[in-house]
This record gives sequence, structure tokens and C-alpha cells, in this order.
Amino acid sequence: MVFLTEKEMIDRINILKKEKNAVILTHNYQLGEVQDIADFVGDSLELSIKAADTDAEVIVFCGVTFMAETAYILSPDKTVLLPRLESGCPMADMADVTEVRALKAKHPDAITICYVNSTADVKTECDLCVTSANAVQIVNTIPKDREIIFVPDKNLGAFVEQQTGRKMILWPGFCPTHMRITPKDLKKRKMENPNAAVIVHPEARLDVLALADEALSTGGMCRFAKETDKKTIIVATEMGMIYRLQKENPDKHFIPVSEQAICPNMKMTRIDDVLNSLENMQNKITVPDAVRIKAKSAITKMIDLSKKLMK
Repeated sequence: MVFLTEKEMIDRINILKKEKNAVILTHNYQLGEVQDIADFVGDSLELSIKAADTDAEVIVFCGVTFMAETAYILSPDKTVLLPRLESGCPMADMADVTEVRALKAKHPDAITICYVNSTADVKTECDLCVTSANAVQIVNTIPKDREIIFVPDKNLGAFVEQQTGRKMILWPGFCPTHMRITPKDLKKRKMENPNAAVIVHPEARLDVLALADEALSTGGMCRFAKETDKKTIIVATEMGMIYRLQKENPDKHFIPVSEQAICPNMKMTRIDDVLNSLENMQNKITVPDAVRIKAKSAITKMIDLSKKLMK
């Protein structure tokens, strides 16, 4: 067995990318070493759009399963690789398609919205998909006389309710990583850094969001960090976000709200996993056509709406 140095692995990855016309898409929560080899680093919405628009024949998705599924749903003509097959999303797994179908049967006139952090099967039962970056704006486009079912994140759903004034039927799912962030954690950081700005991801609980200056998607956090005059920023989301923020804003200081805010699944992927996946074309993610076609409708509606709302 030949052991390669990190530099040798990166050089080999770059060669393989050219040979196979591949692109590496990496989520903001991934390890710094994996962010550094990416062609594009972003949040769920940004990565969804990139996956749909790329001319690459191979997409190496450094994230979790639902993200790679989304890439394949949008681009079934491309090969989608997930470097670590075990990297699932606990929140996505909290929504079962059979149970979602049963809930819809109780509310036959409701519009069903799913957070992009959901399985392909669950997306087939949904009218619209959203991300943390666009959920508020998309819910605001729904007629006021329609009931809304929101799956699977009750925290993001509660935030959307608060921002839109719409009462929704919330699925009882949540992100375990964001649930570990408490008001006590944030109050402690604010006491230690009284002049700091506080940014919180809307997957956090409402009592944590109440202490924030801004509730933002990870993409929104990147924009805020660049634009704010504040030199110290407390960040309440998964720890991987700190790496990108600090890299892009070396003149500012970013403080994680809690050392416990780590998603183990987002931390599985390493450089050697990316190399192995690309070298051997292994861990291909596919979605059966019957599921893919139905799931695609909710995702493409989201992307089209998002593009209109961004104009």
C-alpha cells in the first residue's frame, strides 16, 4: 500500500478532476481541508443551484446524503459521488414518507413544504422545497387561505411562522447539532464579548434565536461577515462554519457559541475519501426514476422561485 502526503493527494485529485470532467461541491460545515479542495463551497440552496447548472460530468458532493440525492435528482445524466456513504442527516431521517402521507390525508387541502434537509422519498410528497435561506420568502408567496404542512424541521418552521405570521402544521423533527446550542451558551458568550455581533442559524431553537442580532443561513452568514463593521462575531451554528468565515475575513474574529455544535456526519469526509471516490468512481448516488421525477418538481419550483425572488 502506498501512502500519499496531503499535497500528493490534492495533486492527484486535481489531475483526476480534469481527466473526468469533475467538480467538487462542498458544504460550509465540512472540514477545512475539504473546503480547501472544493471548486465551490456553499449552503444548501447555493449547492442545489450549482449542481443543476454545472457542465461537469461528475459531481463529487462533500456533504450528506440528501444533498447528493438532490444533485442527482436535478442532474440524472451526471455521475454523483458521495465520498462517505455513511454521512446521512439525522433530521432528514426523522421524517418518514408513509407518516408524511398520513398527515397529508388529514389535511387534504394543505400545501406541503419540505426543508431541503429531507430524503428524496419525502420530497415526492411535497409541493415545494425550501432552504433556510429562502423559507420565509417562499412561505410569503403562498395564499393566506391555504393550510401549510412544514416538514421536517420544527425549529425552522417556528422561525418561519414568527417571521411570516403564518401558522403552520409543523413536523416534530430537528437538527440534533443545533438543538445542543442553548440560551445559556449564547448568554455566556455575549457576556464575554459584549460588543460582538451575534448570528444564529434558524435551525436553532426560538429561545436561542431571540438572543441573535441576525438569523441567517450559512450563505447569509458569509455575506453578513463581509459587510458588517463589527470585528468580533459570535456564530451559533455548526462549528465548520467558523473555518470559512475566518478564511474569508482574516481581519475579524469569529467565536463559536458552543464547542458542542459539531455534526459528526459532516465531519466524516476527508481528503483521502474524496480521492478514493474520484479515483475509483465509487459511492455513486442514484434515485429511482419514479421517485426522482416526483421529487424534482418540489426542488425546481424552489429554485425557480428563489431566482425570481433574488431579482
